[in-house]
Amino acid sequence: MTEQSTPQSPLPQPKRAQARNWLPSLVWLIPIVAAVVGLTLVTKILIDRGPTITITFSSAEGLEAGKTKVKYKDVDIGLVQAISLSKDRSHVLATVQLSKEAKSFTADDTRFWVVRPRIAASGISGLSTLLSGAYIGADAGSSEETKKEFSGLEVPPIITRDSSGKQFVLHAADLGSLDIGTPVFYRRIKVGQVAAYELDADGKGVTLRIFINAPYDKFVGIDSRFWHASGFDMQINASGFKLNTQSLATVVQGGITFGSADEDIGAPAKENTAFRLAEDEAEAMKQPDGRSELVLMYFNQSLRGLTPGASVDFRGVVLGEVKSIGIEYDRKKGEFHMPVLVQLYPERLGKRFREVEQDARYSASQQLLFMIKRGLRAQLRAGNLLTGQVYVALDFFPKAPPAQVDTSKTPVEFPTVPNSLDEIQTQITDITRKLSKVPFEQISADLQTSLRTLNSTLASAEQLTKKLNNDVAPEITAAMQDARKTLNAAERTLAEDTPLQQDLRHTMQELTRAAASIRVLTDYLQQHPESLIRGKQEN
Repeated sequence: MTEQSTPQSPLPQPKRAQARNWLPSLVWLIPIVAAVVGLTLVTKILIDRGPTITITFSSAEGLEAGKTKVKYKDVDIGLVQAISLSKDRSHVLATVQLSKEAKSFTADDTRFWVVRPRIAASGISGLSTLLSGAYIGADAGSSEETKKEFSGLEVPPIITRDSSGKQFVLHAADLGSLDIGTPVFYRRIKVGQVAAYELDADGKGVTLRIFINAPYDKFVGIDSRFWHASGFDMQINASGFKLNTQSLATVVQGGITFGSADEDIGAPAKENTAFRLAEDEAEAMKQPDGRSELVLMYFNQSLRGLTPGASVDFRGVVLGEVKSIGIEYDRKKGEFHMPVLVQLYPERLGKRFREVEQDARYSASQQLLFMIKRGLRAQLRAGNLLTGQVYVALDFFPKAPPAQVDTSKTPVEFPTVPNSLDEIQTQITDITRKLSKVPFEQISADLQTSLRTLNSTLASAEQLTKKLNNDVAPEITAAMQDARKTLNAAERTLAEDTPLQQDLRHTMQELTRAAASIRVLTDYLQQHPESLIRGKQEN
């Protein structure tokens, strides 16, 4: 079937209408509101955001970008935004965004450090970070100058700027067992700690800075003395054995103690006042030594037991100490001498000796020569028989040989005398030398010969005794019996009731009467001698 064509209908013409005012659709309202809120937040963030700083650390241990916070007194004041390595790879750079309130932490003297678990001499710190993670600690500075780059501390500072107290300086020969954080005690109460230390420029000592907390800083006076206070202060010297103990805290980490020689501490010391740190309390509390004199002493004996630091005393009063010990060879005499350098403090001899020294009539050299002339000598003596330690004693020895001293030399050579023990040893050596010359073998041979002769003599005496017992003894017994008989007869003869005794008494009576008649005759003849011629006349 063929489709029939029909005529096409004309297209409708568009109608023209008048344009009206444009109004936004409600669909655009939400993005606009969101944009406004975002701009507001960004503006608020930009307004509230503080400065950005860079902190340098040797390692990024414990740090994490976007998580590690910056705290001051446990208050968040910033956040680590990024961590990068320096160009020379020697350290790391931590970019920190501080809060608006922390703007003052851009001061030039502000300090930053990483707080993490640490074990130091002062104890264990940062244990809270085991759960919360490490963070950066801050110590606000006070400088008016600001900066954006800081060098972080590797060790947390012992003293922060908000700590109340005073700092003082101590000078010591060596550091000993001290470290940063080592406690400082006053009457065994912890009142401070060691803040820092450094080696002196000349390398001959150590300078320490200590911080004394308030209100204990008022007990540090201009007359205060500081000394090492180890856990056990044990001394073995010429004076014997001595043991001092401090608090238990000093057993492990040591410590520093201060006090005064008397109850009066003097005026309070100003901050940064320098003091000397003594080795022990005895050294710290001793009186000022005044001027010192170096003296050289030569000893011709063993110096075993004598060590540098040994005391030099005069009748129990310590006048100085031994500084060094050496040995010298005398080529002329072919002998070794033992020089001992001694440091003496003459002012320890008392006030009156100082008055004598100030006398203008006599110089110090003249006074020394006068005392040496009187017998002042140095002598080594045993200070402790248990330890074998030796000290130098000064005393007067009137019988000491004269000594010549040249006071123009420096140091002055001081005369010495050997001690009594060495003299005894010398005498024993001489006796031993003499005994070694005795011919003991010849004496032994002669003694053996004499013993053989004596043995023969004793044998002969034994034979003689036997012969006497066999031959002479019976005759002697008979003689004794005869003698006893004779004595018995004599006793009977001399008895009172024997006729012999009676006749003897009668004879004696007759002799008495005869003697009386002779006496009468004699008296008569003396009166009448003519009677010898004429005879006796009648009355």
